[in-house]
Amino acid sequence: MQEPGFWDDQERAARVSAEHSRAQRKLESYRSLESELDDLEALEELAAEDDSIADELRDTRAAVEDRLAELEEQRLFSGPYDAGDAVVTVHAGTGGTDSQDWAEMLLRMEMRWAEKRGFQVELLEASPGEEAGIKSATFIARGENAYGLFSAEKGVHRLVRISPFDAAARRHTSFALVEVSPLVDEVEDVEIDEGDLQIDTYRASGAGGQHVNKTDSAVRITHRPTGIVVQIQNERSQSANRATAMATLRSKLLELEEQKRREELAREKGEAQDVGWGSQIRSYVLHPYTMVKDHRTGYEMGDAQRVLDGDLDGFVRAELLRRAALGNGAGADGDTGAS
Repeated sequence: MQEPGFWDDQERAARVSAEHSRAQRKLESYRSLESELDDLEALEELAAEDDSIADELRDTRAAVEDRLAELEEQRLFSGPYDAGDAVVTVHAGTGGTDSQDWAEMLLRMEMRWAEKRGFQVELLEASPGEEAGIKSATFIARGENAYGLFSAEKGVHRLVRISPFDAAARRHTSFALVEVSPLVDEVEDVEIDEGDLQIDTYRASGAGGQHVNKTDSAVRITHRPTGIVVQIQNERSQSANRATAMATLRSKLLELEEQKRREELAREKGEAQDVGWGSQIRSYVLHPYTMVKDHRTGYEMGDAQRVLDGDLDGFVRAELLRRAALGNGAGADGDTGAS
């Protein structure tokens, strides 16, 4: 950063500055933890002679353990895109209204978790269901390690509950798929031929101002070779929606290439890769008991409502640790879930 002419290339300067800021924050966290450990050692010695500071010792030790857990999590992000932003899409599975309602619940859970992590969340598009819920929705999570963290949520999520849409109050099983891609401005390894694109415009749905819903500003782009469909309607103009849609398409194509690379490595290692709808990564049971269990790690929590309100840290950390033990980066799938 001290090189002459460093700021002449604004894009490169911004990338290097962001990398420097991340490194500086990690270094400050490490030095702060070192200082807290020194204080803890001194407090341990005092507590051995004075029982009155036992509560202070317990609180200090818990605080140090929390900080250590945060640093332990940081080391799990080694993939090329883990530190960046994430594009998250939720799709309803088969099951009609129940699955569409579950997709909306899942979207709310993922967005609330992102907000609790301090990420900036921007909803790009939501396609409402026929009666309730959503068919699909896409949002961007912006923040440090957003992609690395959200990569642990890729796959099929299964819900078991008494259906609120069944007059006979029978138990239903619903599925929804979470897709996660790194948000990238430019992808050198991914080329998009304009001739491969089918671009449709339509009128945006949902609440809006004087402009929204009165013009065909929403954009849907279909990439014919892969079948990937991206639709954006949150911007006020068609050109802005198209630019966002193209950026999202680049991210999804990049994730597709990364997935192919991971599958090729898995084949070379002789590992099975099951990406079918039956290969759910996590089950959320609301009846006849309440339990959320991750099938990749075995991590579970009995308070299902707490999980649905966005308490996912334990599940995500367990999955990242599992991948690290397998020798995969945070951005690698290394699981049996769909992605």
